[in-house]
Amino acid sequence: MGRHVEGILLRAADELQALQEERKKVDPQTAEAIDQFLLKLRACATADSSFTFILDDPAGNSFVRTYMKYHVSRFAPSPDPSLSIKFYERTSEQQSTLGYVVESSQTGSVRDAASTEVVGTSDQAQRAPHGSIGAAAGHRAIAQSNSAEIAESLFRYTAPEEVMTFPSTCGVCTARCETRMFVTNIPYFQEVIVMASTCDACGYRNSELKPGGRVPEKGKKIILRVKNVKDLSRDVIKSDTASVTIPEIELELTSGTLGGVVTTVEGLIMKISESLERVHGFSFGDSLDEHKRSKWLNFQASLKKLLCLEEPWTLILDDALANSFVAPATDDIKDDHQLMFEEYERSWEQNEELGLNDIDTSSADAAYDSKDATTEEKSEV
Repeated sequence: MGRHVEGILLRAADELQALQEERKKVDPQTAEAIDQFLLKLRACATADSSFTFILDDPAGNSFVRTYMKYHVSRFAPSPDPSLSIKFYERTSEQQSTLGYVVESSQTGSVRDAASTEVVGTSDQAQRAPHGSIGAAAGHRAIAQSNSAEIAESLFRYTAPEEVMTFPSTCGVCTARCETRMFVTNIPYFQEVIVMASTCDACGYRNSELKPGGRVPEKGKKIILRVKNVKDLSRDVIKSDTASVTIPEIELELTSGTLGGVVTTVEGLIMKISESLERVHGFSFGDSLDEHKRSKWLNFQASLKKLLCLEEPWTLILDDALANSFVAPATDDIKDDHQLMFEEYERSWEQNEELGLNDIDTSSADAAYDSKDATTEEKSEV
């Protein structure tokens, strides 16, 4: 919630005032004390009396805007004398309230045993059959029904031969967890590496998709014309080097925004809306003037209209490394007239941003050439 100090005080006063009539009937003494407190609270809200406003957030996700005065140099702001920020170590009760694992003698012994077990297997990655990860149930369903359609729907993408499991550390609670990784091939796209981590201690889950193979020589632009509900259900792979553009609402997200995600067209729009609300949540409060507030609300409403399909709209993914993908709605991608792919030569600036201009493979090429030459000489002999 984003509000200014006056708005927080007035809201607290209004909520206390709402039940005052009932309190006067049940507990007149408490109601009278609250009336006196409301007079002081409203006096603070109108700046008739000075007061101290303390905001204590164990999660560290709160913010108070700094009022800065600038000197002659606009790059040298003076500190706000009325605002002070202090950081502190959370107590075990606060850690538990926030959902973090609290160290104790019992959990410590269990964790030590688990860590000892993991250390013993860390030297060599574990390999488990893919069926043990989640495909066994699908195989049973196919065997019982003996239907090619079910097999196609369950295994739309080619299943990997095996899943590699190796120990890792949770990024939230730093407990020991496992990361599973396998390589799969997506039709009409390319070979990709899927990595997934799950923490049994705090429940945190994370999944990543990385492109496999060499760097493509050309960039790729994907243009999808969204017309019906089926288009919203298309699978979308957006890499962290892809930009997103929707011309109908003048939306343009540069490469790196949202990171790499595997979702659907509908899910991508929802992620954009949630990201904007999270980043600009403070601006949506009552501290924002009405013109800017209405502008943001109108833009948020336009994002919701995209999902309602009141009018057809266009989704454009521009990926300089050609690592993004939108699934076709037909068996043959050539028959999908709403989906278009355009390849283009990357500019020098794009290669510079991706770090491709600094890559020197001359020594590796020379080594490969000498190895090939040696092999040919041996074959001739």
